[in-house]
Amino acid sequence: MDRSQTKVLIEEVIKDLKQNNEFLEMDNLEERNKTLESAGEILKTTDKIIKSYVRVSRDVGNIERIPAYRVQHNNISGFYKGGIRFSEDVDESEVENLAILMTLKNALHGLPFGGAKGGVEINPRDYTDRELNLISKKYVQRFALNLGPTQDIPAPDLGTNERIIDWMVGEYKTIHPGQAYSGSFTGKSVENNGAKGRREATGIGTFLSYFYLLNEWFPEKRKDSEIRNEARSSQWETLEKLHTKFNEADPVDVAVQGFGNVGGVAALEAYNNAAAKHRVAAVSDQFVTLMNPEGLNVEKLLYYTRKHNRLPDTREQLREYKIEAEVKDPKDIISMDVDVMVFAAVEDQVTKENMKDIQADVLVEGANAPVSVEADLYLQEQGKIIIPDILANAGGVHVSYLEWKQSRVTEMYSKEEILEEMGSQMRSTLKQVFGEYFLSSEHTMRFTCYSIALRRLTSLLYKHGKLF
Repeated sequence: MDRSQTKVLIEEVIKDLKQNNEFLEMDNLEERNKTLESAGEILKTTDKIIKSYVRVSRDVGNIERIPAYRVQHNNISGFYKGGIRFSEDVDESEVENLAILMTLKNALHGLPFGGAKGGVEINPRDYTDRELNLISKKYVQRFALNLGPTQDIPAPDLGTNERIIDWMVGEYKTIHPGQAYSGSFTGKSVENNGAKGRREATGIGTFLSYFYLLNEWFPEKRKDSEIRNEARSSQWETLEKLHTKFNEADPVDVAVQGFGNVGGVAALEAYNNAAAKHRVAAVSDQFVTLMNPEGLNVEKLLYYTRKHNRLPDTREQLREYKIEAEVKDPKDIISMDVDVMVFAAVEDQVTKENMKDIQADVLVEGANAPVSVEADLYLQEQGKIIIPDILANAGGVHVSYLEWKQSRVTEMYSKEEILEEMGSQMRSTLKQVFGEYFLSSEHTMRFTCYSIALRRLTSLLYKHGKLF
């Protein structure tokens, strides 16, 4: 799902809101429509796109100039907030789209942040620790005037981690002596005033978004005739089938694309789930898919990836670590015959070219924008349930808010407190989204999420006097 698709979906939601007379009540219908159109134009437009180059001396002796970006989309609901990714696929369009998604995500979940995103166009595997340290510090130097705890608060993303964020915090502190710096970045190490549980939060939240639907929301609503909608009968049948598996202790088969911080943790949540039996039948990274219909040992796979920063991809490696799995091509995981597919890698994994290959009943977007709008519509027509990125992968930004908050109150929260608060906040949003989605007749769950987010953003723009 690219930037153009995101903007088209915003336009469609604004058109739909024009038909909802209960939202933004005004006496003059023409004036109301113009107000909504104005909100749509503002939210399709990015506040600021900053591009720079970081000059890095390589260990082999040459100097590289590497493109780097910080995009600040909108801050009507709070300070700009969004991760920094190190990836060779980074470009301006991608970073802008991710910044828009952050604005929508924070609005959907009622968090007091706007949306931003950053990126550096490198493959971090190709750089030494010294070079990555230099790139991290140079990034902060280039964008220092636009970052800070009351302006724009970055966090880790694809290709970055708490170590890189710690380096960035150190550079921010050097550039701004005597100023508050602890809240300038989130996703820091715990020793550097980071939040306990931040690293696992996105993966935990991704699994929760699916598990709450099946284990809490559906059992409560399945006998409610008012919410049982004929237009959603196929999705309801999917829920019935999976809930029956829960009740009969028949394992729910799960596949996870991407085995990093998000996918690895989501797989572990499924593997260790005590309330309902799950079987992690396949996992993948950019190099390999590992499959075992009887279930993979996720703990052994995590142990291997912590040591080698990738999944094992030879029979010798699997034998050495006593892992039973069949080695497949990394693309094979998309078409696996499983109940639940978690996407935790990168964008644009399910498009019109391969959407008919999808066999999973539930698709959970732990990554940003892995399913195109066209594929989303097609899969819904087939009775699939797609839990979109801005709903499913918000655990990280929930905990980032708590990390930022603890820097303001100078009080450290325990891991239990943080994960409990994150779970409580996410359940509140999940309940609202699922309720609206299953009562509606035509829209995708992504559309429902955008609608809730845009209603909040439009109301704030209107109250702030921005829509004249």
